[in-house]
Amino acid sequence: MKRIITLLVVISIGITSCKQEKKEAKTDSSNEVEVTEKFVAKPEATSVKWTAYKTTEKIGVGGEFTTINFDNKEGGSPQEALNNLNFSIPISSLFTNDATNTRDAKLKEFFFGAMLDTEFLKGTIKYINDSCIASITMNGVTNDLPLEVKITDERRVSMTGTMNLKDWDALGALESINKACFDLHKGPDGVSKTWEDVAIEVSTFLRKN
Repeated sequence: MKRIITLLVVISIGITSCKQEKKEAKTDSSNEVEVTEKFVAKPEATSVKWTAYKTTEKIGVGGEFTTINFDNKEGGSPQEALNNLNFSIPISSLFTNDATNTRDAKLKEFFFGAMLDTEFLKGTIKYINDSCIASITMNGVTNDLPLEVKITDERRVSMTGTMNLKDWDALGALESINKACFDLHKGPDGVSKTWEDVAIEVSTFLRKN
């Protein structure tokens, strides 16, 4: 009888131990599921390009800012990683790949140099009700630039919009650059024109945490 009781105790302990191991294994598996990947926005993976327009035919002139400053920012989604991201762009990093090496200097002197706060462009990217805007400060004026967002491969993000310079009180700066480039901005009709709208494209690759 004692042997039977002992055997039953051993079996009971074994069953209890087995259940405990399964419970712990289940707990560990649950913890693994809860671990989520993060999306990280970094300045070195981000580019800011723009296209301005000249002549009545509206010929595009492209350029970029080779430096954009912001702190690394992460989130559980691309939108969360980019929302409330504060950035600054040095005007000195403007680059148009002009073979004559004169366009960059003219833009810095006669366009941005004709504005207030000529050292940096500053702003914040915001997601509001699934819509994206960049709140940009330029020429001492802060205004919102609506952005169309495309996300590919989960981590490649493109944000595009059109800036109208009058919204930043920059028509005086526009007149200044048109005067400095008067002949260069003439088309076949002999009219010199620099357009108020500037296309903006921001691209970034969101790294893994």
